[in-house]
Amino acid sequence: MTTSMPATPFADPAPAQRLERAAAALTAHGFTVEILDDAAAARTRVKDLIPEGASVFTGASETLRLSGIDEDINAGGRYQAIKPRALAMDRVTAADDIRRLLASPDVIVGSVAALTETGSLVIASGSGSQLPGYAGGADRAIWIVGAQKVVPDLETALRRVEDHCLPLESARTQAVHGWPSAVNRLLILNAEHRPGRGTVLLLREAIGF
Repeated sequence: MTTSMPATPFADPAPAQRLERAAAALTAHGFTVEILDDAAAARTRVKDLIPEGASVFTGASETLRLSGIDEDINAGGRYQAIKPRALAMDRVTAADDIRRLLASPDVIVGSVAALTETGSLVIASGSGSQLPGYAGGADRAIWIVGAQKVVPDLETALRRVEDHCLPLESARTQAVHGWPSAVNRLLILNAEHRPGRGTVLLLREAIGF
């Protein structure tokens, strides 16, 4: 008789000491990190971090949607919001213009699939549209990360992507678009080469996938 190991509770918020450990590792790797109480605090902080009139692209994110940050940026009129502009363009005749718009905004805002206590950000994508901006195309990047996304190491992070995030995102895309999602592209950010470019707002609460 064999006893199976319980699954990692990927939906449970990490305790304070693990958040602090992840924040310290990220800081050592060149990221700016702020630990905030909740999504409401992050929503306020994002407004402080992004100058009015900046061109801003929001990556697809349940965290941004649930927090209201996506609506603030794309419908608030404070910024040059790239997503609604790109969606209004013809995907065939304006494909090159759309690609350039998404790849090099002043600021890109989004979330991650996992954040390791060793200081890495793991981002999974079906289309890859947000990855150029995250990787370096945007002048600044801001990630809002719920406490449940903090994991011990990269191996666990990749398991979280496949076992937890993908099924939830597939259910969402199936309901909204009529097709499942896939992990077609995976970006791992181990360090930020330019101090001040990448900011992580790490929440004490769980939000998003």
